[in-house]
Amino acid sequence: MAEKVQEIEKAEKPRKKFKIQDLSVYINLLTDFGFKSIFGIKKVMLSFLNTVLNIAGGIVDLTYGNVEILGLTKDDRKAIFDLICITGNGERIIVEIQNIEEEHYRDRMLFYASLLIQEQNVQGKVGDKKWNYRLGPIYSINILNFLLGKKKRPNRYLSTWLIKEKDTNEALYDTDKLTFVCVELPLFGKTLRGVKTELEQWIFLIKNLHELESIPEKYKTEVFEMIFEMAKIAKMDKKEVSSYLKSLNEMNTIQYEINRRDTTIITLKSDNATLKNTVATVTTERDNALAELIALKKKYGIN
Repeated sequence: MAEKVQEIEKAEKPRKKFKIQDLSVYINLLTDFGFKSIFGIKKVMLSFLNTVLNIAGGIVDLTYGNVEILGLTKDDRKAIFDLICITGNGERIIVEIQNIEEEHYRDRMLFYASLLIQEQNVQGKVGDKKWNYRLGPIYSINILNFLLGKKKRPNRYLSTWLIKEKDTNEALYDTDKLTFVCVELPLFGKTLRGVKTELEQWIFLIKNLHELESIPEKYKTEVFEMIFEMAKIAKMDKKEVSSYLKSLNEMNTIQYEINRRDTTIITLKSDNATLKNTVATVTTERDNALAELIALKKKYGIN
């Protein structure tokens, strides 16, 4: 088995390391650098959140929160988010972009949301006053470059998950107190020509900005024009380009290792299946030969 794995690794193409001359016109929004550079702009984030969440009354203002949230004690696990926003109405919004599939990503979403619940620091009883358990709404937006689960939902690239009663589908809250939104990029297959709605514009841009060479006509609105201008690599200084290259190569390295792992697994499974088929064929031929031998012995009276 070990020898076979080494043989597969030798046959693989070496991982490409991106250099300045390999860069396109615009940054890749799937990189940590690209995502935070663009969605760290308040006007951009407001437009994106209003499109994705479609909250009644809209989000008119927000501030960016501390991306590092600690547990209740020093020994508890902490979390470092991509971006956290707090709206003028007190809604807390986590925005995460994840390129690499994680086995327990749903648990991670729940854990991160629980930290934002904990962070609200509900006040205890003071005198004869009752405990104040009121919590502000929490939204967890997850942009995923993989499928969330094995169950495929054709064309359902955006899914919203709420707390509801099992049989009646009744919501636990009148408002969306705890909401998980997942954007599964592999399920979004529209071309630029096929993009119609503002939501589709956002998803297409996140997935494909780095492959465009200029701003398309349908993106010539204030916010999108700002994004295209800010995302130009030619506008960056040397330090920014260096940071972007580092982020791009980190993403590429992780993806390369995962692809290599998947290729190895598929190859070994294929070889194993071939071996099983060979054994099955040999066994069948052996059984047929024995049956013929027994028939011949019986025909000629040989014991």
